[in-house]
Amino acid sequence: MNDSFLYHNPFVWHPTPEYTDRAHLTHFMRRHGIPDYPTLMQRSVADIAWFTEAVLEHLGIEFYEPYTQIVDLSRGPQWPRWCVGAKMNIVHNLLDKYIGTDTEHRPALIWEGEEGTTRTLTYGELYREVNRAANALRSLGLGKGDAIGLYMPMTPEIVIALLAIAKIGGVILPLFSGYGVDAVVTRLKDADAKALFVADGFYRRGKVVRMKPVADAAAEQVPTLQHMIVHRRVGRNDTPMTPGRDVWWHDLIPQQADQAATEVTDAEDLLMIIYTSGTTGRPKGAVHTHCGFPIKGAQDMAFGTDVHPGDRIWWMTDMGWMMGPWLVFGALTLGSTMFLYDGAPDYPDVDRVWALVERHRLTHLGLSPTYVRAILPHGLEPVRRHDLSSLMFFASTGEPWNPEPWMWLFQQVGEGKRPIINYSGGTEISGGILMGNPVLPLKPGAFSAACPGMDADVFDEDGHPVREQVGELVIKQPWIGMTRGFWKDPERYIQTYWSRWPNVWVHGDFAFIDKDGQWYILGRSDDTIKVAGKRLGPAEVESIVVEHPAVVEAAAIGVPDEVKGQALVVFAVLTPGHEPSDALRQELRDMVAQAMGKPLAPKAVHFVDDLPKTRNAKVMRRMIRAAYLGQDPGDTSALVNPEAVEAIRRAR
Repeated sequence: MNDSFLYHNPFVWHPTPEYTDRAHLTHFMRRHGIPDYPTLMQRSVADIAWFTEAVLEHLGIEFYEPYTQIVDLSRGPQWPRWCVGAKMNIVHNLLDKYIGTDTEHRPALIWEGEEGTTRTLTYGELYREVNRAANALRSLGLGKGDAIGLYMPMTPEIVIALLAIAKIGGVILPLFSGYGVDAVVTRLKDADAKALFVADGFYRRGKVVRMKPVADAAAEQVPTLQHMIVHRRVGRNDTPMTPGRDVWWHDLIPQQADQAATEVTDAEDLLMIIYTSGTTGRPKGAVHTHCGFPIKGAQDMAFGTDVHPGDRIWWMTDMGWMMGPWLVFGALTLGSTMFLYDGAPDYPDVDRVWALVERHRLTHLGLSPTYVRAILPHGLEPVRRHDLSSLMFFASTGEPWNPEPWMWLFQQVGEGKRPIINYSGGTEISGGILMGNPVLPLKPGAFSAACPGMDADVFDEDGHPVREQVGELVIKQPWIGMTRGFWKDPERYIQTYWSRWPNVWVHGDFAFIDKDGQWYILGRSDDTIKVAGKRLGPAEVESIVVEHPAVVEAAAIGVPDEVKGQALVVFAVLTPGHEPSDALRQELRDMVAQAMGKPLAPKAVHFVDDLPKTRNAKVMRRMIRAAYLGQDPGDTSALVNPEAVEAIRRAR
């Protein structure tokens, strides 16, 4: 174990009255007579029905008809039913209920495009735009139960479209805006999509990336697809339109009436299918309902990132990743303001993110460790060009931190006073298993605790709870945001999460709880490296390698070895100005050997220009391993840089 990473880390941030006095958690605990966070955790998992009801009340969730039972576990913890018998539509809780209140006139959404265009919509304006879009969908014959894809960049129109689909009782299918034809086809066909929202294109680093031709090629292979609604984002006059199927957003939606009925749905009616990629087989469609994903997302945004009315939250994401819908559902449930940016985060200069924070007075900024590692070599000068005084919270999810970039963001950019709310869970979770919060202290790269209501633990190979030892991250009871299975594939859902230990959800991450109760995620457990009988997570090795000033990013994998069972292989991305060399390769091997022990020295160190990553900046180590071993890397459609897989293959 790398001592500097997991052992003896000090607390570096402690809650101040500025944070604790305003915290949702503080008010929630006071309301229920709970003295501290450990007591809250104990009570929230001892009585999940009480806790879930208390969260619904705290969030102000309204039902058309009340539930008769908060949770029904008669089919086992794998298949709970929540808010049994209730009628609700989440859009009522995001927009409808605010009309006629002060919130109607507050900003719901602020947007900026890469080219500098900005737009703001109040809750009232967003409500009316969603109504127009809902009426447009109904005019096309679309309604309850119809699956409709979202293949658009992060503009106000994608939020309007998402909410309009929910308003008519349709099924939202978020698609990553960088998908190619095959990835779009697979997801639309699997869900029997009837319609697709698409943009003509988007801007990246001053250039136009076209989307409509991809959508056209995909549509030819999806026989259920009847309609395509096209938003003119970049103004391409040569955008092909298929008569009878395609219609321009600006020709269909603006002239619709600005009032529309919200479909009265069951609380457990299907709201959204979000696809996640596996290393083999077709993508998994996580099934989510009106009283599931949005509730869990809003709970985490409230209790973890502590978002309130008047706050402005930006998470650097795409709608095709769960954090996109999470941002929409959470921000609007809490009566706050979401910020969207459609563009490259370093264009026209590396300070673009900080310029956005200053210009729009953002209070919460969600970013990835990969982004921080990329900007760290540029130093603080780009940061100090801008007034960041509005910013109260950083947040992060998607991959483990290394200590150096975490400390740089916290101490240098955040001046040692803004917490970094680390967040880990998944699409199937509807948010987090683990999360920091404003009432508990923080260590570098750690999670303060499990999220309230999440009965999380760390198990050894025999299924026993362990502390100060790497093990499997598990959840021992259901929660309201839990996926209702995989679309058309219930057996795969059970096999993926419930097949190792009876009635225990095994998430697939390695985790570690230190002596102070702080949690760490050490990578996917199927990324496990086991050298001469010693099991280690990739993040341990990678944290050592990126301590070298020449290395900006690293990935560690285990490969078959006749003597040790597995041997360690490291891939390193160098900082600008550094060149690959045998001397540097040996330095990195020596660093790992010194920190981890000589038997764990890497068998090989390879220098590459980039690592295969998903849109949310998650490094796909399983694909790295497969490519390096000459195996099929599986579904690469979620990657932003599939060419990196080929570079790994050539490194052998």
